[in-house]
Amino acid sequence: MEKLLVAKIGGNIVDNEVALEHFLKEFAAIDQPKILIHGGGKIATRIAEKLGVKTQMINGRRITSRENLDIVVQLYAGLINKNIVAALQATENCNAIGFTGADANLIKAIKRPVKDIDYGFVGDVTEVNEDRIHQFLANGLTPVFCAITHDQNGQLFNTNADTIASKIAVALSAYYEVSLYYCFELKGVLKDINDKDSVIEKINTATYNELKLKGIIADGMLPKMENCFDALQKGVAQVHIANATFVTNQNVVHTTLTM
Repeated sequence: MEKLLVAKIGGNIVDNEVALEHFLKEFAAIDQPKILIHGGGKIATRIAEKLGVKTQMINGRRITSRENLDIVVQLYAGLINKNIVAALQATENCNAIGFTGADANLIKAIKRPVKDIDYGFVGDVTEVNEDRIHQFLANGLTPVFCAITHDQNGQLFNTNADTIASKIAVALSAYYEVSLYYCFELKGVLKDINDKDSVIEKINTATYNELKLKGIIADGMLPKMENCFDALQKGVAQVHIANATFVTNQNVVHTTLTM
């Protein structure tokens, strides 16, 4: 089975011009089919503040009002996505193409049901068109997805980029042996947030539950970990949380997830 690399980069990489440029050059040089997913929440928060639009986060997840949705669509699908695509096109061997979930009907979602919290215009992924994404890959293209989906009724949604990465990785497992990389500025999941070298190198479901009870894994890391284990349960071969340099140097210390 041919190998596929699915990488998601976080807001701290997207927000750092030097780090992003370095990552994209390394990502472009990977000689195998690959997909990139990006967020950009920190930039969206800054722009919202400048425009006087309040940003609210609960348990590491953004509450997306109509005003916030307009901002994230403009930034994620426009400025950030197209700058990343242009940067990859500036390299020697990466013919990138940028997408939202609405493009070619690639990722469908529904509005997250209101339970204890109304997240606003936030989408939960219901379907990934893996056949069409596979066609792009088979034709030598590198898809670059931003964190925007749609409901096929004209409504766009802000959607967790970690979730999109996991859902795409699972869907493409029908065609490829998939490795899913969550890349950010740290070396991996840390035992002590104040010690950047305290990387927990292996986490399985049992140790994950222990780390949650101790409060070592909390807040924004919780949905990321849930997406990691969901991917493993549904056929993704490997899942890693690592520094962005891990995509081309797998000898660096990082966190590997196992069942």
